[in-house]
Amino acid sequence: MKRWYVVQVYAGYEETVKADVLKRVQEEGLHEEFGEILIPSAKLKQLAKNEDFKDQQLFPGYVLIEMEMTPASKRLVLSSVRASRFLGGNDPVPLSVKEINQIRQQSRGEISIGASKNRFTVGSEVDVTDGPFNGFVGIVEKVDSESDRLTVMVNILGRMMPVELGFDQVK
Repeated sequence: MKRWYVVQVYAGYEETVKADVLKRVQEEGLHEEFGEILIPSAKLKQLAKNEDFKDQQLFPGYVLIEMEMTPASKRLVLSSVRASRFLGGNDPVPLSVKEINQIRQQSRGEISIGASKNRFTVGSEVDVTDGPFNGFVGIVEKVDSESDRLTVMVNILGRMMPVELGFDQVK
């Protein structure tokens, strides 16, 4: 019975792995053991560009493969140069029908996956929770949502100094 499995691949090589697996399936005649190969992506609206929508991968570094898990099919997938491993290790765990349906709905745009609202605003006070400035309190001067970074003004030895921190380093 064919089930959906997740294969971890080198980020940016999802299409290469898909093409390589399809080629190997043809060469080895394992059509009955393989079904679809998905690289889940969704159309996201660009804010600052002239383009209306851009195709963005939902899970960079992962490829979903519908297949019957046999030693031959497993070896075929893992022999692809850019494929690392199946999620689940030696005993890969297939995705549930609910999970694969949700991923397909996201790809078709039926479920919104928009970016979460920014929880940091310029002028707000934050506590530094990680790094060399742990325990300091600062004021947000600049928010860079694309790279998840903040510029925070921190009082160091009586002077306000700008410090660049990641979103995960403050609260």
